[in-house]
Parts: sequence; structure tokens; C-alpha cells
Amino acid sequence: MNDQALLGLRPDLRIIADHVAAGSRALDIGCGDGALMAALRDHAGVDARGIEIDATNVASAVARGLSVVQGDADVDLVGYPSGAFDYAILSQTLQTTRAPDKVLDELLRIGAKAFVSFPNFAYWRVRASLLWGGRMPVTRTLPVAWYATPNIHHLTIDDFRAFLKERGIVTEGAWFLNGDRLTSEWAANFRAEHAVFLIRR
Repeated sequence: MNDQALLGLRPDLRIIADHVAAGSRALDIGCGDGALMAALRDHAGVDARGIEIDATNVASAVARGLSVVQGDADVDLVGYPSGAFDYAILSQTLQTTRAPDKVLDELLRIGAKAFVSFPNFAYWRVRASLLWGGRMPVTRTLPVAWYATPNIHHLTIDDFRAFLKERGIVTEGAWFLNGDRLTSEWAANFRAEHAVFLIRR
């Protein structure tokens, strides 16, 4: 996808958009207002569908002419047929689900491959906030106080890698972000604020 098509997308969404094959079928779970779906549709000819829990976001996505339904990743993915999509996408949503292990199973049942992005709770600024301040961190990527955050599962890059290994899930690609910039895999669990993984069975 050309650089112009990626303008305005969140950094993790830019990575995903750049690695979804043109003309493929994709389901974006927790698609927000449909920004990624619109970019995939308009610039890569992707047959993009979405599911989103927030009614206002659903209305915004539908207003863009996107095929989005209101639904909850924890309960509604079972209604999708196996192998219906080339890609299932879960961006910045895994840590908000009640049963992330089951949601990941559904992603890999529905899609041949899955993109998963999440904030890294082992990032050094998060660690420092807990160590020196003794309080749950509020950062640029975790901007909401503990009592209002939708994040109910606090995972790290190393947690996710271990989860994949235990279940025999293959990592096809992994990207690590510090702010808006890619950072190397070296010490990513300490140095990266977010991670993006491309996985398959």
C-alpha cells in the first residue's frame, strides 16, 4: 500500500495495512470507526468486514460505506464460519477481552492468518512508574487511570511469545514500536511500547 494511504492511521494499523495482501478478505475485530478497513478497501482492494462493540463507532464506520456490525469479540465470533477470511485482525483489543485465549482461538479458526497488536505492559516506562511511583502507570499508550481503563488483562511481549509457543502457533512476522517508530527485536520486551504479531496455525 502506498504511503499516502497510510496517513492518519495509528502506527500499529499502518504496519497491518502494509502487510495485508491486496485483494484479500479481512475481518477487523474491534474495528473502531473503520479507519483501517477504509484504507484496506480503498487502496488495496481488500474485502474488509468489521465487528465493533461501540454503537457510535459502528455508525461512523457504516457512514463510510463499510460493512460493520455491532458485536462483542468475546461472544460473537463463534457465528463466523471457519476459514471465512484470509486475515482476522485484532488491534489494541486483546487486553480488553474477557477470555483472550478463546478469542485468539476464534481468530485463527476464522482467518488463515491473524494480526494481533497490543500495548506492552513490560515497557520500561511502565516498569519505572510502578517501581518509583508505586502507582499504576498512565502513559501515552495507556492513557486512562486504573479505575476507568478497559484493559483487564495486562500482557507483555514475552507473555504473548510464551503463549504462542505453548500452543504451537507460528509467528510469521513481529514488529515492535517505540512511540511511532519501529524498534529492533533486541530487548523488545523492555524497550517497546506496542507489539504487532502476524500469526497462523
